[in-house]
Amino acid sequence: MDAIGAYPHRMSDTERRACLRRAVIASTVGTTIEWYDFLIYSVVTGLVFGTLYFPDADPVVGALKAFGVFFVGFIARPIGPVIFGHYGDRIGRKATLIATLLMTGIATAAVGMVPGYDTIGIWGGIILTVLRIIQGIGVGGEWGGSVLLAMEWARTNKNRGFLASWPQIGAPLGTCLANISVLGFGWLSGDQFLNWGWRIPFLLSIVMVGIGLWIRVGILETPVFQRLITDKKIERAPTLEVLKPRQVILAALLRLAEQSPGYIFSVFVFTYGTTFLGASRNLLLSASITGTILGSFWVPIAGALSDRIGRRQTYIIGCASVAAFIFVYFALLGTKVPGLMFLAIALSFIPVMTLYGAEAALISEAFTPRLRYSGASIGYQLASIIAGGPAPFISAWLFAAHHSTVPIGIYVVICAVISVVCAALLTDYTNKDTSLEVRYGNV
Repeated sequence: MDAIGAYPHRMSDTERRACLRRAVIASTVGTTIEWYDFLIYSVVTGLVFGTLYFPDADPVVGALKAFGVFFVGFIARPIGPVIFGHYGDRIGRKATLIATLLMTGIATAAVGMVPGYDTIGIWGGIILTVLRIIQGIGVGGEWGGSVLLAMEWARTNKNRGFLASWPQIGAPLGTCLANISVLGFGWLSGDQFLNWGWRIPFLLSIVMVGIGLWIRVGILETPVFQRLITDKKIERAPTLEVLKPRQVILAALLRLAEQSPGYIFSVFVFTYGTTFLGASRNLLLSASITGTILGSFWVPIAGALSDRIGRRQTYIIGCASVAAFIFVYFALLGTKVPGLMFLAIALSFIPVMTLYGAEAALISEAFTPRLRYSGASIGYQLASIIAGGPAPFISAWLFAAHHSTVPIGIYVVICAVISVVCAALLTDYTNKDTSLEVRYGNV
């Protein structure tokens, strides 16, 4: 059954429900694989790359250099929606998502084969940087399509937030799988972890990509995009057209409160915990795994909550939560008591996922469907440059400069305040009928 032949009004309710389930599963599994690919780098950066690729530097400088390469992937992420957003709004969500999955997976597997400094010198760091850029471009083009693939199959206006939140599970679940992989192969390789143990999780990406492709090839194009084709509302240059609305800037700044603490909790903690607190790698990984599992369950709850009380209200609650929790988080870590450190890391994903579960629909609904892949993706990924990517680097710099975590907490609070302002300015389309947007593009 081809996409046009499966035009929604020709489907029975049973067929449409089946297509919706397949789309949600494909989106969730696909984003989990993509985020595993991108975030396995996050986990290993603080544990391996400073030592393996920048061995001549002292620990702090080595960490800063490794986080610099980590940041490069975030700089590349907005390039992804410029490229893939164009095709996602012109040829469809499904085909574009297959391309992004392949691109990210191949680059990730290649990271596992890059020789260290002892073998090829600085070229190891250079190759690592190039592959990180490719990763960033692939992930940058993924998010918009995966969210739309689920959201645009919604049968009513009442559950778009819940459906759009399911692909968001990919981030905590991908982080969970990355941590489990590093923990498992760290145990298996023992004192050989720096030599080969860390490489296996990257190489496993090839297997995961194969699974993702098998799932995505079998899905149909979304009903919204099918109607755009039928009504001949496809834009010639959607990326250029979408750069005009202020929603792009608001969407980028909106994510400051989610991205900055999110990458402090998932990346900076490994360097801070092992280097300055003397915590074991296994403690940090185990706590992070627990946190990502809790976060995975919380994401759809936050999405459903946004359907009930509104996207904006849910997001503002999340902003207040991260602003308050960041100080509790560092206070618990500072005790150096294993149980309290575990608790801090395990709970850290809950306030972040409150934001993450609500923002998918909040951002996507702000754009008309004919520009939605490009607009939502560009706005979403621009945040990677100003928030997610620099957060571990800024945190390491603030701690090195002040020998205190208080400035890091203040940094997160400032991000939360900016996000609250942007949430207030961004139009909230919770439970509103957006069907006319398809024909008239009135957003």
